[in-house]
Amino acid sequence: MTKLTKDNLFVLVKSLTKSEKRQFKLYVGRLGVNEDSKFLLLFKLLERLKVYDEKLILKQGFVKKQQLSNLKAHLYKQILISLKLNPSHQNLRIQLREQLDFATILYHKGLYKQSLKILDKAKALAIKNQEKNIAYEIVELEKVIESQYITRSLSNRADALTIQAKELSRQNVIASKLSNLSLQLYGLFLKTGYVKNNAEHEKVTDYFDKRMPKFKIEALGFREKLWLYKSHLWYSFLIQDFKSCYKYSRKWVDLFYDNETMIPLNPVFFLRGYQYLLEALFFIKHHQKFKNVLNDFEQITQKAWFPHDDNIDGLVFLYLYSNKINLHFMEGSFNEGLPLIEEVLEGLKRHA
Repeated sequence: MTKLTKDNLFVLVKSLTKSEKRQFKLYVGRLGVNEDSKFLLLFKLLERLKVYDEKLILKQGFVKKQQLSNLKAHLYKQILISLKLNPSHQNLRIQLREQLDFATILYHKGLYKQSLKILDKAKALAIKNQEKNIAYEIVELEKVIESQYITRSLSNRADALTIQAKELSRQNVIASKLSNLSLQLYGLFLKTGYVKNNAEHEKVTDYFDKRMPKFKIEALGFREKLWLYKSHLWYSFLIQDFKSCYKYSRKWVDLFYDNETMIPLNPVFFLRGYQYLLEALFFIKHHQKFKNVLNDFEQITQKAWFPHDDNIDGLVFLYLYSNKINLHFMEGSFNEGLPLIEEVLEGLKRHA
């Protein structure tokens, strides 16, 4: 059987929606690119192809084999730039990065006060939305500017920045250790599965305890708590303590409800929290809670403000219908679940 070539550029082009393709062509038009430009010709050709065929591309005669790699890289970059400019792909992290870039440009042009003004606003927004890694980068740039004695700021400015940098660094270190632990436990779960005996249980518990950083729960922010609950969740899955899985997945989801502005900023984490909560309830066979949580999940993902993109919509479909099927298994209502088959098949076509 012939193995189809998975070309990254081709996959990217095929993933574009009609509006994204239209925007790309408008973007190219604003660049003043000729209709016969090689990368535009390549884009139009890839649009038409059902499968990637390098021989067919070369047969068109607008590019030589030794030029194709560079041309593809250029087209790939231009598509990403176009997508970045698309309002539907704008998010807080991109906006903060953009502001940091603008501030850096102003700094290098010697416009220090303008740079600091942008940085101050961006930092406040980053801290408000728990984007502490970017906030730390912003503070570091502020320190660079202030350390050159070029703004003649208030005398306590240096102390304030130093304290802020230390606090952000401390929080980032804790978050990093917790995220590392969560990822390591997940990797261990994929590699070994559930613990199978007391010796493995002790080994996993020792592994978990030794890598859990010291902290005060009241000093943790949203991000640190999220990684903490994820770490406990994966540990609980490993040792097959499904009641603890329920406990920490519930904490995970409740954390988002206690900080609702984080839902549109981190929708994938929110959805995964719900999925693990439903999975835990399925394992402990708590039918009524499972039904209630599934209903809550379906309702909130249908809210007008809930974010949408290909990834999010695909996850919502996957989690919603896999758990609707699980509900019928829990209830033993197999005949009543048959209408889901058509919906699932339609959804698979839509999200393929």
